[in-house]
Amino acid sequence: MIRKEHTCIIGAGPAGLAVAGVLTHQGKKFSIFEKEKSVAPMWHKHYDRLCLHTVKQYSALPYFSIPKRFPTYLTRENVIEYMELYKDHFKINPEFDTDVSNIKKKDTFWEIESNKGLVHCENLVICSGINRTPNYPSWQGLDRSNKNIVHSRAYKNPDPFLNKKTLVVGMGNTGAEIALDLANHNVDVDLSVRSIVNIAPRDLFGRPSQKSAKMLEKFPFGIGDKIGTFMKNLAVGDLSKYGLEHSRKSVVKQLKETGKTAVLDLGTVAKIKEGKIKIKKGIKDIHDTSVNFADGTRKQYDKIILATGYKAKIEEFFPNIETQFNQDNIPKNWKGTGEFDSVYFCGFDNYKLGGILGTIFTDSQKIANDI
Repeated sequence: MIRKEHTCIIGAGPAGLAVAGVLTHQGKKFSIFEKEKSVAPMWHKHYDRLCLHTVKQYSALPYFSIPKRFPTYLTRENVIEYMELYKDHFKINPEFDTDVSNIKKKDTFWEIESNKGLVHCENLVICSGINRTPNYPSWQGLDRSNKNIVHSRAYKNPDPFLNKKTLVVGMGNTGAEIALDLANHNVDVDLSVRSIVNIAPRDLFGRPSQKSAKMLEKFPFGIGDKIGTFMKNLAVGDLSKYGLEHSRKSVVKQLKETGKTAVLDLGTVAKIKEGKIKIKKGIKDIHDTSVNFADGTRKQYDKIILATGYKAKIEEFFPNIETQFNQDNIPKNWKGTGEFDSVYFCGFDNYKLGGILGTIFTDSQKIANDI
């Protein structure tokens, strides 16, 4: 027998919970499906030392503030606890262990096929996340079955890397923080960086940079952005003598134009300047754990961590949805168009200063209002 629902939400991470919370607040009915056994499952899998880079003031989900007892930057455990509190506050009951395998249009409904059967719904909200599937490089010689080469998703703490010569590949926020974690535990660590990196201190002069950026954003004629960029460059300094090319461009402008966030520095730059993290160029090819870099140098490592990002891969369970994607293979907008006008996307847009949680806060309300 086919279940019929008004609205179905795919994913019970922060985005799915936010949409569910607003719909509950508005008295609207829905069902929410989650592949894993808990809410915010990715936060259970992240590395131990991870914390939010956005302050708690701008990290809450709609209609339920983050408790005052939590720190300015929530830890991984804080985020998990807050998500559980949010679920309980709104009495959200995700259907766990529900693995959606196929979605297609069926007359005027969306047909959702999962290991639990078929469901038809009028409105569909995709909240499966931008970090659903690990992204692997296409280097010649890369053997993904090599146990000494792991994606950053598998990294938890430095223990397996102690006394091991380790290469971290990629200097996004994850790669920078993992390299810092290793360096803080005296691991011999190199960091492979293939392109220019825009770095900004998470905190400057004892104040969160996010708060300063939001204040400066209100200045007319782009003056605030110029001030912020000057202070960012002054704090980071010239890193060229360490082998790292630091972008002098505006963090805000880069985010709005490309969707690429700056590396919010928690101490990685200081470790680079101390020589505790050594910068290497991009990678040309690899043999076992021997790496040939783009500058012609080769080095042998004991361990390699691939901080090479993720892909949303919605198309794996939703054929033809690619028409709604941008050049980065993620949804263009919070609402679909054409035959997908009753499909919504929450938790994919990273082009805003408030971070992904800030986007979720805003878009979940737009989605619920439209439904």
